Amino acid sequence: MKLGFNSDHYLAEQSQYIIDRSKKFGTRLYIEFGGKLIYDYHAARVLPGFDPNAKIKLLQILKEKTDIIICVFAGDIERRKMRADFGITYDADVLKLVDDLREWGLDPIAVCITRFDNQPLVKQFMDKLTRRGMRVFTHRAIKGYPTDVDLIVSDEGYGSNPFIEVTKPIVVVTAPGPNSGKMATCLSQLYHEHKRGVKAGYAKFETFPIWNLPLKHPVNVAYESATADLLDFNQIDPFHLEAYNQVAINYNRDVEAFPVLRKILERIMGAEMPYKSPTDMGVNRAGFAIEDDAICQAAAKQELIRRYLRYSCEYAVGAASSKTVERAELLMKELNLVPEDRSVVVPARRAAEDAKRKNKGEDGIFCGAALELKDEDGTIITGKNSPLMHASSAVVLNAIKRLAGLPDKIDLISKNVIESIGKLKKDVFDMKNISLNLEECLIALSISAPTNPTAQFAMEKLKELKGAEMHMTHMPTPGDEAGLRRLGVNLTTDPNFASKHLFVG
Repeated sequence: MKLGFNSDHYLAEQSQYIIDRSKKFGTRLYIEFGGKLIYDYHAARVLPGFDPNAKIKLLQILKEKTDIIICVFAGDIERRKMRADFGITYDADVLKLVDDLREWGLDPIAVCITRFDNQPLVKQFMDKLTRRGMRVFTHRAIKGYPTDVDLIVSDEGYGSNPFIEVTKPIVVVTAPGPNSGKMATCLSQLYHEHKRGVKAGYAKFETFPIWNLPLKHPVNVAYESATADLLDFNQIDPFHLEAYNQVAINYNRDVEAFPVLRKILERIMGAEMPYKSPTDMGVNRAGFAIEDDAICQAAAKQELIRRYLRYSCEYAVGAASSKTVERAELLMKELNLVPEDRSVVVPARRAAEDAKRKNKGEDGIFCGAALELKDEDGTIITGKNSPLMHASSAVVLNAIKRLAGLPDKIDLISKNVIESIGKLKKDVFDMKNISLNLEECLIALSISAPTNPTAQFAMEKLKELKGAEMHMTHMPTPGDEAGLRRLGVNLTTDPNFASKHLFVG
């Protein structure tokens, strides 16, 4: 894959910039860490070369100087909000985030539940954390937030929140997703610090939008698409333009909140705020690590198509609104893009049509899949569903055959194994569809490998599929989705259902 971003340069410059910012405030700097702290695949997709774990590696560099607080909005726990990329709820993601941080040698000091209102599920989650030795704090909603500055910056406002004891000069406040209360937690901590006579400041770390790229640069437009469900949009920072006569890009919520935030910070600090614009508050240096703008533009355009297809599927299952789909489509059209500009879309649809032609007269749903290998030629492999296996299973097996240099006619999975699994599904589990989904197919492949050296050799090629582009004409079943997530492919699908049944287990 051609790279357009230098992660090593980024980490070196970003870490030093944060250290320099922390020195300006004296004792302590609270940094609101937006976006995904770990596995930031959006950034990796739109900035080829960006390490998905760049932020966690940044924290490793700053480890001796940094405490970490994790925030989560109580309402997200109560309504069981999901992380689409991992397929887990936000409370589960907090547990995963703690584990992931510890695996990287970073131990968060506390979890803060924001806008807590005694929700039963939230209390249960808090018990789970405390019984595993994690410190848990709760912040309740402040009446009149964020406009009633007199109440907010008082003992009845931020002062009513418990102070989370910290010891290091940099405090990173992160969360599983947006609107988790990171900024309010930072400001609450600032209030308590200044009441104690400690000099402390605030900064914001967001990778996107990239402030020193043009407003309509595809990388920034891709961020708008990624937040289409939140109705966010990028704009020129008017405060920065007025203060410095310099164009800088920010997003609407930060610009809208800045006047009030400035008043709150000035009230807390008892002096004029050191920032003249929302852009001033940021510490992001990603724009300075872009080495090939054309590569990043092309990658961002592909992300716009991915987002549109994803929202279309979410709309089909009732998880997104029509306005979100329309917004994503509009952003795509601004750059003259159509779904067919994604290289794997047309081949997948052709595979489905081929399956339909070969099974002429038969009633059923014919699904096609296409996967682009990460070779110099961008070889595209296709697969289609059959009575034996799903289209995702077929395309993955075909892909690893190609990578292993094996003929298409060779069977990687023993027929006896396929028949045995089919018999289990039909005769024991009483399932109507015995075709192997991808998760079942991968298990069957691993069973065949010890007695089949060819299967073993092909199975070792599975890891080369990570980051490959793939498209399916129908939305994956749970077993297909789980298998594809483990392989780490960049999947898109058309908004069609793979079964006529309403419930798919």
